[in-house]
Amino acid sequence: MAQNVPFSKQMRIATREIHNVSDALVNAKLAFALYDSRVWAEGLLIFYDVFKHLEQRVPHDFLPPEMHRTAQFEQDLRYYLGEGWLERHTPKAEVRAYLKHLQELEQENANLLLAYVYHLYMGLLSGGQILQKRRSIGRRINPFRRADAEPVPDAAVTTFEDHSIYELKQRLRKIVDDFGARLDEETRQRMLDESRKVFELNNTIIRTVEGVGSANMRIVRYIAMAIAAIILMQYVVRNQFGHEQEQTL
Repeated sequence: MAQNVPFSKQMRIATREIHNVSDALVNAKLAFALYDSRVWAEGLLIFYDVFKHLEQRVPHDFLPPEMHRTAQFEQDLRYYLGEGWLERHTPKAEVRAYLKHLQELEQENANLLLAYVYHLYMGLLSGGQILQKRRSIGRRINPFRRADAEPVPDAAVTTFEDHSIYELKQRLRKIVDDFGARLDEETRQRMLDESRKVFELNNTIIRTVEGVGSANMRIVRYIAMAIAAIILMQYVVRNQFGHEQEQTL
């Protein structure tokens, strides 16, 4: 690949195919269940340990403090799972395998963790923002939501106060591009390989999210009921209109 192509772009190109698979999986597993707080909390929980691991080990030159999300993950999870959730928390086997891979990378070449920083935090700054907006909209239009239900606060993990999303994305791209410009060809290729591995591991832990089937079935029922209501209304209007025409004649 041409050396004058920014390294962040090379990483995006290298992961395009697996990224599309990952997007489809997220949509299938989570997007239709975003109104369900249990599913949302489990989605947060499977990534909590991964983000925490990176923030404890990657230097600030590669992962600036304003991007750190550990405290925000914990704030959201405390809201959904209650006080003491962390004491009860044990990472799933798939998450432990993810963390083990990160530890092995540290021993090989800690700089390779930058591939995980770039893709995970870009995901939070891009897809994460979209998912949170869909969740807010989904909860507002949920036909079975109680009128007196407490409003769900904006997710702390996707809220970057005092910093624009655009600014953070640009900074992260610059970090990756500046680092990539100094790499030898072998390390560059390892970074691209790990970029694909990020999505493979993400997909593995996303597949463990439970409760999605029942949540999706509830949505299907909601949609079916809405369609039935529309059909019934059209039937009533047609009959009423026909009755008025008969009276006119």
